[in-house]
Amino acid sequence: MIDFHCHLDLYPDPEREVREADAARVYVLSVTTTPRAWIRTAQLAKGHRRIRTSLGLHPQLAHERASELPLFEELLPRTRYVGEIGLDGGSDFGKHAAIQSEVFETVLRLSAVGGGRIMSIHSRRAVDEILDRLAATPDAGTPILHWFSGTARQLRRAADIGCWFSVGPAMLRGEKGKALALAMPTNRILTETDGPFASGPAGPLRPADAWQAVKQLATTWNIPVDEARARLLDNLRILSETGPDHLKAGRLATA
Repeated sequence: MIDFHCHLDLYPDPEREVREADAARVYVLSVTTTPRAWIRTAQLAKGHRRIRTSLGLHPQLAHERASELPLFEELLPRTRYVGEIGLDGGSDFGKHAAIQSEVFETVLRLSAVGGGRIMSIHSRRAVDEILDRLAATPDAGTPILHWFSGTARQLRRAADIGCWFSVGPAMLRGEKGKALALAMPTNRILTETDGPFASGPAGPLRPADAWQAVKQLATTWNIPVDEARARLLDNLRILSETGPDHLKAGRLATA
């Protein structure tokens, strides 16, 4: 299983989540919301070959944490994964659009200068702005749009510029989410949970709950669950083998 967008450090007991994800053999991208959180969160992954920690500066925190951009630049050489980053045009955060844009553009520029990164990107109500900036900075790396909620037209544009997508059980419960997933390139989809922020019937989603998304995608694609699982693992292998040679040592182990 694959959970390519999970906030391991924000569960009540992160160490337990790590142990259980490891026992369930889940490949986890543990995203962070601030550069300052990365060091402690990366410690959680030590000794766990299926867990990687990405360096983030969440758009909803950009107005409070833009001062951590120098720390972001300092830490960036230590990981090939960046996230959660992006823009948020929701009513609560649209008023901070200018600082969000400044932070996102800086992160893309630093990633490009550093040889490119695999990026988990938040794009709520800001898809066109995200795609404009990605198109303007193609060397920033491989963009993965987490929990994409844009239009069909925006999805086509995202696919045309090489975006990947991570989808989870919460997204796939709705008809719009199912329709978007069906329209996504099947060779550029990964599963996620967005736990502990996203929830299911039993409460906050956990890494092993990514299995629900595998089953939902199998239904969407009209193929057996085992075939869907194999397709997703192939996608992860392809993604993990992309990027400059000096970054490949940090790829998620899928053997």
